[in-house]
Amino acid sequence: MTADPRASCPPRNRLLASLPPESLARLRPMLTLVEMPIRRTLHAPDIPIETVYFHETGWASMLAVLEDGSGAEVGLVGFEGMVGLPVILGGETDELEALVQAPGTAYSMGAEALSQAMEEDAVLRRLLLRFALAFHSQAARTGACNGRHNTEQRLARWLLMAHDRVEGDEFPMTHEFLAMMLGVRRAGVTVAAGALQKAQLVGYERGRVRILNRRGLEATACECYGVTRRAYERLLGGGGPRGCR
Repeated sequence: MTADPRASCPPRNRLLASLPPESLARLRPMLTLVEMPIRRTLHAPDIPIETVYFHETGWASMLAVLEDGSGAEVGLVGFEGMVGLPVILGGETDELEALVQAPGTAYSMGAEALSQAMEEDAVLRRLLLRFALAFHSQAARTGACNGRHNTEQRLARWLLMAHDRVEGDEFPMTHEFLAMMLGVRRAGVTVAAGALQKAQLVGYERGRVRILNRRGLEATACECYGVTRRAYERLLGGGGPRGCR
């Protein structure tokens, strides 16, 4: 852990950046900037959540893990939100696993401290509850999408969501991990990814994906991407400040 060297900068996290100055000032002493290495587990199923995270860069996948060890992603959380959603709603544990999928940085904060801050600050409480509703929309739409749309459409949707949460057009990803994210066989992901590459929408090399044609990818994705994005915009506002570079 390291102290935040950019204390005077606006946060890049959309939730923190959306707070009025007085609300953010109250939180600042409780926030610590930390590195988020890839594959780090931020919280595991049925284990008390002691820390919440407000991503600045990178993102985490929220995974539903089954008894046989298999699982599927039900949502992504990046700079637009926070990891530790049950704390917002008065819970202590989650049934999901939060796993860092794209490395970056985040502000960490004690779960009890956040609960207390929400009790004392109605603006903070309302903002975090709106994020909870936005994430609920994402998870619900993911369930419908996985059941009704083909792998190529779902892969395009997922790549767009990942692209929204990174700086630049490239991020780490393997076919094996994509298969777990989408809940399909690796062979299915290979075929779908090959189709996107052939259409020159994405490039893939050495475990990294590069977005080559954003508009083409949007045209390939199902309507679920747009529905989810509009829900976030409606509940949390526009893109918002990304902070100091």
